[in-house]
Amino acid sequence: MMKNDIEDNKMTTFPWSTDLNETFITALPWNLSNKSEESNNTPEDDGAYIPYQLRPETYIVPLVFAIVFFVGLIGNGTLVLIFIRNRFMRSIPNTYIMSLAIGDFLVIVGTVPFISTIYTFDSWPYGTFMCKLSEFLKDLSSGVTVLTLTLLSIDRYIAIVKPLHKLTGHGGKTFTVVLVVIAWIIAIAIAIPGAHYSYLWEVPLYPDHVIYVCYPFPEDMKPWYPQTMVLVKFLLLYTVPLSLIAVFYALMARYLFSASRDSFGTNDSHIQKRRGRTKVAKIVLVFVILFAVCFFPSHVFMMWFYFHPNALDNYSTFWHAWKILGYILTFFNSCLNPIALYFISGVFRLQYKKYLLCRKKKPKKNYLSTFKTLPSSSNRSTVRTALVSKM
Repeated sequence: MMKNDIEDNKMTTFPWSTDLNETFITALPWNLSNKSEESNNTPEDDGAYIPYQLRPETYIVPLVFAIVFFVGLIGNGTLVLIFIRNRFMRSIPNTYIMSLAIGDFLVIVGTVPFISTIYTFDSWPYGTFMCKLSEFLKDLSSGVTVLTLTLLSIDRYIAIVKPLHKLTGHGGKTFTVVLVVIAWIIAIAIAIPGAHYSYLWEVPLYPDHVIYVCYPFPEDMKPWYPQTMVLVKFLLLYTVPLSLIAVFYALMARYLFSASRDSFGTNDSHIQKRRGRTKVAKIVLVFVILFAVCFFPSHVFMMWFYFHPNALDNYSTFWHAWKILGYILTFFNSCLNPIALYFISGVFRLQYKKYLLCRKKKPKKNYLSTFKTLPSSSNRSTVRTALVSKM
């Protein structure tokens, strides 16, 4: 079906948005929207429309999302349980990690089971409420993730470069909780417009066939509103935070390089604490890289489609595959952090084995002694430092 075919029949035109689970483009195969406007053939005549059961994504996407759901549910759920049941795990950096886990857990439970079927059904089957909720949780999770990672990076910068300026003890934990709450409030504010404006758009695919699409933007505000929202999300939820993180990590790298050259004569306790803080910074960097890689394809596609004047006409097999890749990766990111923690952190690996494999093996003696013997007053270190020194 071509754009002029739809307009000639006084049917709804293609929307501006192509945000995967909410738009008409998603509901159609690439070659249905890429036919020449001069053609007057119907989709049945020129073979443009590809039935769902003949498309590979109909089977691949739900399978991938099933993996994302179970891995993310178990991984993030266990991570939250670890924090709840172990007081010694409630350190300042771990508070940020718990924020990440809760955000990922919400999107895994509240969104993934529903949006995983958009390539299986030709119409949104879950009603208006789930349409609004899935859009809200998707934006909320990405906002919480990138804002929390930014706070984590700043926290690591202060801990490594300016340790005397870092709040510790109860005051430090309270301040961290306040920052996390502010990050959630900002993420909620960014996600509210999507929930408010999302609705079930009735799209006449053929004269005798109507589909319902979960669409996040009001029709009377096109094209400026969708373009504005895409640009705002690209800047606030990707470009600006990652740029700030890059700056802080560059400053940390410069400091550590300089400190390594001037480390002669430094006591072992100071070196051990710095290594522990550096190890946590490396873990945070892994989280940041995973986020940047997973959200990059989606942002590229959205910016291309919204701002390229001929995007609809140039929508091809490449862009269709790129769109699906970006769609999958944005949700795949929600199950990666627990996996990364398991392989990078010995402390978290021990806790995962305890709860998932029912191994009640106690930490080695040096773990416990480290918690008790590290000094705290002269070097402004805390139990958090003892914990992360083994991560």
